[in-house]
Amino acid sequence: MSRFRLSFLEKVNKDWSVSVRLRFTFGMQRIAPPLGYLQLLALLVCAGCGWMARNDNADGVVLYQQGNYQGAVSHFQQALVQHPGSPDCFYNLGATYHQQAKLFGRPSDLQTAEQYYHLCLARNLNHEACQRGLAVLLVEQNRPAEAVAQLQNWAQQQPTNPSPQIELGRLCQEHGDLREAENHLIDALAIDPNNTRALVALGQIRESSGEPSLALANYSRAIAIDPAQPTVAAKIATLNADAKAHASRVATLPSPSAPAANGLALPATENAGR
Repeated sequence: MSRFRLSFLEKVNKDWSVSVRLRFTFGMQRIAPPLGYLQLLALLVCAGCGWMARNDNADGVVLYQQGNYQGAVSHFQQALVQHPGSPDCFYNLGATYHQQAKLFGRPSDLQTAEQYYHLCLARNLNHEACQRGLAVLLVEQNRPAEAVAQLQNWAQQQPTNPSPQIELGRLCQEHGDLREAENHLIDALAIDPNNTRALVALGQIRESSGEPSLALANYSRAIAIDPAQPTVAAKIATLNADAKAHASRVATLPSPSAPAANGLALPATENAGR
């Protein structure tokens, strides 16, 4: 089975790059033994449906990028007709209504976005972009407790998946609870020690907390696992340069003058200098 996926990321928050990702998946089964005319025609029709759904999703993503959200919704709905129950289609619709709500302030768009997010997660609990999108929506509506409960439920149902802990860490960091965020990321690394997302996120927290040596260790481990991270490589270079500069400043500091025997400076006498 071949899979075709298109995705793009849109920044929502400054920290952690909370993102909205539109994506679609197209699968086509291989044709096995020779088929009769009617069977072949049926397969061609099904393949055509998948092709149309793929094009509808692609067109929807382009329209979303252009800011034509109503047009994007129309294409995503057509894709959903061709692939009923597709989690990605539900997510694309939810993300589009979510963006509309932010721009136009329509409560009905927020309600629709939340409904589509839930429909997506009902079919694929591990849809990470949807878990993130729903948590962001709940926080934006001043419902942070529900956002935490949603992510904790995901973590309980998927104890071997590090992603729920990473998203909980993201949420805690955005609310200024850096220690709890650090704990969640450490939990994620206990599940998957080579998870680069958790390593980089932990490095960011430690860097912002004034722990450059620990941050450097996290970044270095992440880049060793996946060298194709130019942003992380730049952070490593900066931290190394800062460490060398600090060492140089310490090395050139003048030696402190020796104190008097009793630890106090000796007073000047009247005959001093005579």
